[in-house]
Amino acid sequence: MDVAEKLFQDIGYEAATTRAIAAHAEVSVGSLYQFFPDKEAILKALAVRYMQTQYQRFLDLHTAQSITLPLSSYVDRMIDVFDQFYTDYPGSRAIFEQLLDTITWSAIEKIDDFDYQVVTELARFFHSRQSSLPIAKCEHIALVITKTITELLWLSLSRDQEFRQELVAETKLMILSYLKQYLDEENNG
Repeated sequence: MDVAEKLFQDIGYEAATTRAIAAHAEVSVGSLYQFFPDKEAILKALAVRYMQTQYQRFLDLHTAQSITLPLSSYVDRMIDVFDQFYTDYPGSRAIFEQLLDTITWSAIEKIDDFDYQVVTELARFFHSRQSSLPIAKCEHIALVITKTITELLWLSLSRDQEFRQELVAETKLMILSYLKQYLDEENNG
């Protein structure tokens, strides 16, 4: 998968063939086919690996200490986790874009599963911070937050670094303002 990832980045998904992937990985095409029936299966496996990595980083953010963090610190850290992922895995954008171009219902379900794992964890975390909020309300808040951050960070990747930094800062401000309505101790305490 690492070789396929590099080839997809270097020469593009369309140009990368299973033969080229096998040759660069120094395995036979038959061996490759034992694990992946085609190039699209490799693409999907890479996307799942990225989603799992991103989700694990998100989970690592939610420690017992994070419940008591000031809301602004939590928002900064949460958005930084997702933003840093794209810095650490620059090829992920190309993989996700290609996945969207070759999308199938099973791929949509995997992306939705990932999004809803994040939503579920966020809702649990929000409820831990503000137990007076019903869990259903926490889920709605988490859905809004997840979709907003995903879209804005994705957009931030489309331009230069200065634009990206500015959009990340604006995203933090917007998310913090929104969450203060529900989780700020002064408004709810």
